[in-house]
Amino acid sequence: MESAEDRVQKIFGERAAFYTTSASHTDRQVLARVIEMAQPKPYWTVLDVATGSGHTAFALAPHVHSVIGVDLTPQMLAEAEHLRLSQSLSNVTFQLADIHNLPFDDKAFELVTCRRAAHHFSDIRRALNEMRRVLRAGGRVVIDDRSVPEDDFVDRCMNLLDTYHDESHIREYRRSEWEHMLEQAGFSIEAVEPYVKHRPLTSLTDDVSEENVKKIRETLNNLSGPQREAFNLIEEDGQLYLNHWFVMVSAAV
Repeated sequence: MESAEDRVQKIFGERAAFYTTSASHTDRQVLARVIEMAQPKPYWTVLDVATGSGHTAFALAPHVHSVIGVDLTPQMLAEAEHLRLSQSLSNVTFQLADIHNLPFDDKAFELVTCRRAAHHFSDIRRALNEMRRVLRAGGRVVIDDRSVPEDDFVDRCMNLLDTYHDESHIREYRRSEWEHMLEQAGFSIEAVEPYVKHRPLTSLTDDVSEENVKKIRETLNNLSGPQREAFNLIEEDGQLYLNHWFVMVSAAV
């Protein structure tokens, strides 16, 4: 039986090149805020989990001693290594690893980061416990991920749309869920910053099967007037746009 991790490797293996130039994953404004929330120090050793093409690792590299980026998908790490070489970064390395079972000693890092990946983790609580385990006393975690508002309908619908977009999707969590999960994992929350991006429908339909594109369009076409307003679903220059919700969180050990 195919596991959630098998689906992640399959889908992201096929889409790896896309994430090298993805506007969402290379967003300089968001990466800059990650660095601000991390408050990195020159002597820090950093772990970037589910690093993908390495954009967060590269953004942190000038500010710390070293960064290790780990990911479950070999093709993503190949993209990351290609980018690392193109930027001549000597303090960033990449390693194949699963967030649910990190191959590092306890208290090995001052900072753990995770961007746009937690909604793929099959066991989010175990993942958070692993992040905490490898952090030293006084260490910090910074997470930036897709999210949903505190609205039952939008929650269900957005998670459904993203399952059609990516069948390795598990769940986008509400702000309140993040706060609860981090506290349960033993973190002290420092900041929680929800934000919204108004994005084209193609952000959900690109590189998606015809069957799932049809399901995405049918789901949106069936929205009522108030539901369309909740998603800020409008047409601009002949293209549909809708809200995507995000949250950035920093928490300390």
